[in-house]
Amino acid sequence: MDTTDLNKPIEKFLSLFGQKILRFFKGTGSLALLCKSIILSIPMAVKRRHLVVEQMVFMGVNSLPLVIFTSVFTGAVSAVQAAYQFQGYVPLRYLGTAVGKAVVIELGPVLTALVVAGRVGAAVAAELGTMKVTEQIDALETMALDPVEFLVMPRYLAGLVMLPILTIFSDFVAILGGLAVSVWFVNITSYTFLNGLKAFFELQDLFAGLLKACIFGSIIAIIGCYQGFITEGGAEGVGSSTTKAVVLSSVLILVSDYMIAHLLFG
Repeated sequence: MDTTDLNKPIEKFLSLFGQKILRFFKGTGSLALLCKSIILSIPMAVKRRHLVVEQMVFMGVNSLPLVIFTSVFTGAVSAVQAAYQFQGYVPLRYLGTAVGKAVVIELGPVLTALVVAGRVGAAVAAELGTMKVTEQIDALETMALDPVEFLVMPRYLAGLVMLPILTIFSDFVAILGGLAVSVWFVNITSYTFLNGLKAFFELQDLFAGLLKACIFGSIIAIIGCYQGFITEGGAEGVGSSTTKAVVLSSVLILVSDYMIAHLLFG
Protein backbone atom coordinates (compact mmCIF):
# COMPACT_ATOMS: atom_id res chain seq x y z
CA MET A 1 0.00 0.00 0.00
CA ASP A 2 1.23 3.48 -0.84
CA THR A 3 2.45 5.34 2.24
CA THR A 4 0.76 8.45 0.85
CA ASP A 5 -2.63 6.82 1.47
CA LEU A 6 -1.63 6.12 5.07
CA ASN A 7 -0.51 9.69 5.65
CA LYS A 8 -3.71 11.28 4.39
CA PRO A 9 -5.81 10.56 7.54
CA ILE A 10 -2.97 11.80 9.75
CA GLU A 11 -2.61 14.98 7.70
CA LYS A 12 -6.36 15.53 7.81
CA PHE A 13 -6.41 15.06 11.60
CA LEU A 14 -3.48 17.45 12.09
CA SER A 15 -5.16 20.00 9.84
CA LEU A 16 -8.43 19.84 11.77
CA PHE A 17 -6.58 19.96 15.10
CA GLY A 18 -4.60 22.97 13.94
CA GLN A 19 -7.78 24.73 12.86
CA LYS A 20 -9.32 24.08 16.27
CA ILE A 21 -6.26 25.53 18.01
CA LEU A 22 -6.25 28.60 15.79
CA ARG A 23 -9.98 29.08 16.30
CA PHE A 24 -9.51 28.83 20.07
CA PHE A 25 -6.80 31.51 20.17
CA LYS A 26 -8.74 33.71 17.76
CA GLY A 27 -11.83 33.44 19.95
CA THR A 28 -9.83 34.12 23.12
CA GLY A 29 -8.30 37.21 21.57
CA SER A 30 -11.66 38.49 20.32
CA LEU A 31 -13.18 37.93 23.76
CA ALA A 32 -10.31 39.82 25.42
CA LEU A 33 -10.79 42.75 23.02
CA LEU A 34 -14.51 42.76 23.79
CA CYS A 35 -13.77 42.90 27.53
CA LYS A 36 -11.41 45.83 26.93
CA SER A 37 -14.08 47.67 24.95
CA ILE A 38 -16.64 47.05 27.70
CA ILE A 39 -14.33 48.50 30.36
CA LEU A 40 -13.61 51.57 28.22
CA SER A 41 -17.33 52.15 27.63
CA ILE A 42 -18.37 51.95 31.29
CA PRO A 43 -18.02 55.76 31.80
CA MET A 44 -20.86 56.14 29.27
CA ALA A 45 -23.21 54.25 31.62
CA VAL A 46 -24.57 57.54 32.94
CA LYS A 47 -25.53 58.61 29.44
CA ARG A 48 -27.04 55.20 28.67
CA ARG A 49 -28.58 54.69 32.11
CA HIS A 50 -32.04 54.04 30.67
CA LEU A 51 -30.61 51.07 28.75
CA VAL A 52 -28.88 49.81 31.90
CA VAL A 53 -32.13 50.01 33.88
CA GLU A 54 -34.02 48.15 31.13
CA GLN A 55 -31.49 45.33 31.23
CA MET A 56 -31.58 45.24 35.03
CA VAL A 57 -35.34 44.72 34.87
CA PHE A 58 -34.95 42.01 32.23
CA MET A 59 -32.08 40.16 33.92
CA GLY A 60 -33.05 40.72 37.54
CA VAL A 61 -36.72 41.43 38.14
CA ASN A 62 -38.00 39.12 35.41
CA SER A 63 -35.74 36.30 36.63
CA LEU A 64 -36.90 36.60 40.23
CA PRO A 65 -39.86 34.14 40.08
CA LEU A 66 -37.71 31.42 38.54
CA VAL A 67 -34.91 32.02 41.04
CA ILE A 68 -37.30 31.91 44.00
CA PHE A 69 -38.94 28.70 42.79
CA THR A 70 -35.54 27.06 42.31
CA SER A 71 -34.22 28.29 45.65
CA VAL A 72 -37.10 26.87 47.69
CA PHE A 73 -36.28 23.35 46.56
CA THR A 74 -32.55 23.97 46.79
CA GLY A 75 -32.88 24.72 50.50
CA ALA A 76 -35.35 21.89 50.99
CA VAL A 77 -33.12 19.23 49.44
CA SER A 78 -30.10 20.61 51.33
CA ALA A 79 -31.93 20.10 54.63
CA VAL A 80 -33.10 16.59 53.71
CA GLN A 81 -29.65 15.48 52.54
CA ALA A 82 -27.87 17.03 55.53
CA ALA A 83 -30.28 15.41 57.98
CA TYR A 84 -29.76 12.04 56.29
CA GLN A 85 -25.97 12.33 56.43
CA PHE A 86 -26.01 13.55 60.04
CA GLN A 87 -27.83 10.45 61.33
CA GLY A 88 -25.67 8.75 63.94
CA TYR A 89 -22.71 11.09 63.36
CA VAL A 90 -23.61 14.75 63.94
CA PRO A 91 -26.29 16.21 66.24
CA LEU A 92 -29.22 17.70 64.37
CA ARG A 93 -28.74 21.02 66.15
CA TYR A 94 -26.07 21.70 63.51
CA LEU A 95 -28.52 21.22 60.65
CA GLY A 96 -29.05 24.97 60.32
CA THR A 97 -25.29 25.45 60.16
CA ALA A 98 -24.91 22.94 57.34
CA VAL A 99 -27.78 24.35 55.30
CA GLY A 100 -26.66 27.95 55.83
CA LYS A 101 -23.05 27.30 54.88
CA ALA A 102 -23.94 25.24 51.82
CA VAL A 103 -26.49 27.75 50.55
CA VAL A 104 -24.58 30.98 51.19
CA ILE A 105 -21.18 29.84 49.97
CA GLU A 106 -22.02 27.46 47.15
CA LEU A 107 -25.57 26.52 46.22
CA GLY A 108 -27.08 30.01 46.23
CA PRO A 109 -24.66 31.74 43.85
CA VAL A 110 -23.93 28.75 41.62
CA LEU A 111 -27.49 27.51 41.04
CA THR A 112 -28.76 31.06 40.63
CA ALA A 113 -26.07 31.71 38.03
CA LEU A 114 -26.88 28.50 36.15
CA VAL A 115 -30.59 29.30 36.10
CA VAL A 116 -29.95 32.87 34.93
CA ALA A 117 -27.45 31.62 32.33
CA GLY A 118 -30.12 29.37 30.87
CA ARG A 119 -32.69 32.15 30.74
CA VAL A 120 -30.72 35.37 30.20
CA GLY A 121 -27.62 34.08 28.43
CA ALA A 122 -29.71 32.37 25.77
CA ALA A 123 -31.94 35.40 25.32
CA VAL A 124 -28.99 37.80 24.97
CA ALA A 125 -27.22 35.58 22.45
CA ALA A 126 -30.42 35.11 20.43
CA GLU A 127 -31.26 38.82 20.44
CA LEU A 128 -27.81 40.05 19.45
CA GLY A 129 -27.34 37.14 17.05
CA THR A 130 -30.55 38.11 15.24
CA MET A 131 -29.37 41.71 15.10
CA LYS A 132 -26.06 40.52 13.68
CA VAL A 133 -27.45 38.35 10.87
CA THR A 134 -30.04 41.02 9.94
CA GLU A 135 -27.25 43.65 9.82
CA GLN A 136 -28.78 45.83 12.55
CA ILE A 137 -25.42 45.99 14.32
CA ASP A 138 -23.82 47.21 11.09
CA ALA A 139 -26.56 49.84 10.90
CA LEU A 140 -25.61 51.09 14.36
CA GLU A 141 -22.02 51.53 13.25
CA THR A 142 -23.23 53.36 10.13
CA MET A 143 -25.08 55.80 12.40
CA ALA A 144 -21.86 56.36 14.40
CA LEU A 145 -23.17 54.43 17.42
CA ASP A 146 -20.73 52.12 19.20
CA PRO A 147 -22.39 48.66 19.41
CA VAL A 148 -20.43 47.79 22.55
CA GLU A 149 -21.54 50.98 24.29
CA PHE A 150 -25.12 50.65 23.07
CA LEU A 151 -25.69 46.88 23.36
CA VAL A 152 -23.02 45.18 25.47
CA MET A 153 -22.14 47.58 28.27
CA PRO A 154 -25.73 47.89 29.64
CA ARG A 155 -26.05 44.09 29.70
CA TYR A 156 -22.69 43.71 31.40
CA LEU A 157 -23.51 46.20 34.15
CA ALA A 158 -26.94 44.64 34.62
CA GLY A 159 -25.41 41.19 35.05
CA LEU A 160 -22.73 42.52 37.39
CA VAL A 161 -25.26 44.25 39.65
CA MET A 162 -28.35 42.06 39.47
CA LEU A 163 -26.88 38.60 39.96
CA PRO A 164 -25.60 39.39 43.49
CA ILE A 165 -29.04 40.82 44.30
CA LEU A 166 -30.71 37.69 42.96
CA THR A 167 -28.25 35.62 44.99
CA ILE A 168 -29.28 37.41 48.20
CA PHE A 169 -32.93 36.58 47.46
CA SER A 170 -31.92 33.03 46.62
CA ASP A 171 -30.01 32.59 49.89
CA PHE A 172 -32.91 33.93 51.94
CA VAL A 173 -35.55 31.79 50.22
CA ALA A 174 -33.37 28.67 50.27
CA ILE A 175 -32.77 29.00 54.00
CA LEU A 176 -36.51 29.42 54.53
CA GLY A 177 -37.08 26.29 52.46
CA GLY A 178 -34.55 24.40 54.57
CA LEU A 179 -36.18 25.70 57.75
CA ALA A 180 -39.64 24.57 56.61
CA VAL A 181 -38.45 21.06 55.75
CA SER A 182 -36.49 20.80 59.00
CA VAL A 183 -39.53 21.73 61.09
CA TRP A 184 -42.11 19.70 59.19
CA PHE A 185 -40.20 16.57 58.25
CA VAL A 186 -37.00 16.34 60.32
CA ASN A 187 -38.81 17.19 63.56
CA ILE A 188 -36.51 19.86 64.93
CA THR A 189 -37.76 23.21 66.17
CA SER A 190 -37.28 26.45 64.31
CA TYR A 191 -35.29 27.75 67.29
CA THR A 192 -32.81 24.87 67.01
CA PHE A 193 -32.41 25.39 63.26
CA LEU A 194 -31.95 29.17 63.50
CA ASN A 195 -29.66 28.89 66.49
CA GLY A 196 -27.39 26.54 64.56
CA LEU A 197 -27.53 28.92 61.59
CA LYS A 198 -26.49 31.93 63.68
CA ALA A 199 -23.87 30.14 65.75
CA PHE A 200 -21.41 29.67 62.88
CA PHE A 201 -22.52 32.41 60.49
CA GLU A 202 -19.60 34.48 59.19
CA LEU A 203 -19.76 37.56 57.00
CA GLN A 204 -16.83 36.36 54.92
CA ASP A 205 -18.98 33.43 53.76
CA LEU A 206 -21.65 35.83 52.54
CA PHE A 207 -19.08 38.08 50.86
CA ALA A 208 -17.50 35.07 49.17
CA GLY A 209 -20.87 34.06 47.73
CA LEU A 210 -21.56 37.61 46.52
CA LEU A 211 -18.10 37.83 44.95
CA LYS A 212 -18.85 34.64 43.06
CA ALA A 213 -22.18 36.10 41.96
CA CYS A 214 -20.50 39.25 40.58
CA ILE A 215 -18.09 37.15 38.52
CA PHE A 216 -20.83 34.78 37.37
CA GLY A 217 -23.00 37.72 36.27
CA SER A 218 -20.11 39.15 34.27
CA ILE A 219 -19.51 35.77 32.61
CA ILE A 220 -23.16 35.36 31.62
CA ALA A 221 -23.38 38.83 30.07
CA ILE A 222 -20.02 38.74 28.27
CA ILE A 223 -20.41 35.25 26.82
CA GLY A 224 -23.99 35.92 25.70
CA CYS A 225 -22.99 39.17 23.99
CA TYR A 226 -19.86 37.66 22.44
CA GLN A 227 -21.73 34.71 20.96
CA GLY A 228 -24.34 37.09 19.60
CA PHE A 229 -21.69 39.30 17.99
CA ILE A 230 -19.98 36.42 16.16
CA THR A 231 -23.21 34.87 14.90
CA GLU A 232 -23.37 34.11 11.19
CA GLY A 233 -25.43 31.84 8.96
CA GLY A 234 -29.00 33.03 9.47
CA ALA A 235 -31.52 31.31 11.73
CA GLU A 236 -29.36 28.21 12.10
CA GLY A 237 -26.44 30.34 13.25
CA VAL A 238 -28.64 32.08 15.82
CA GLY A 239 -29.67 28.73 17.27
CA SER A 240 -26.08 27.54 17.38
CA SER A 241 -24.91 30.75 19.11
CA THR A 242 -27.70 30.45 21.68
CA THR A 243 -26.69 26.89 22.52
CA LYS A 244 -23.00 27.80 22.74
CA ALA A 245 -23.76 30.76 24.99
CA VAL A 246 -25.61 28.61 27.54
CA VAL A 247 -23.09 25.75 27.47
CA LEU A 248 -19.99 27.95 27.60
CA SER A 249 -21.45 30.16 30.35
CA SER A 250 -22.34 27.13 32.47
CA VAL A 251 -18.90 25.58 32.04
CA LEU A 252 -17.10 28.85 32.86
CA ILE A 253 -19.33 29.35 35.92
CA LEU A 254 -18.32 25.96 37.31
CA VAL A 255 -14.63 26.43 36.46
CA SER A 256 -14.50 29.91 37.99
CA ASP A 257 -16.41 28.61 41.03
CA TYR A 258 -13.61 26.15 41.70
CA MET A 259 -10.90 28.77 41.15
CA ILE A 260 -12.57 31.29 43.49
CA ALA A 261 -13.17 28.62 46.14
CA HIS A 262 -9.55 27.54 45.91
CA LEU A 263 -8.31 31.12 46.31
CA LEU A 264 -10.66 32.03 49.18
CA PHE A 265 -10.83 28.76 51.12
CA GLY A 266 -7.94 26.65 49.83
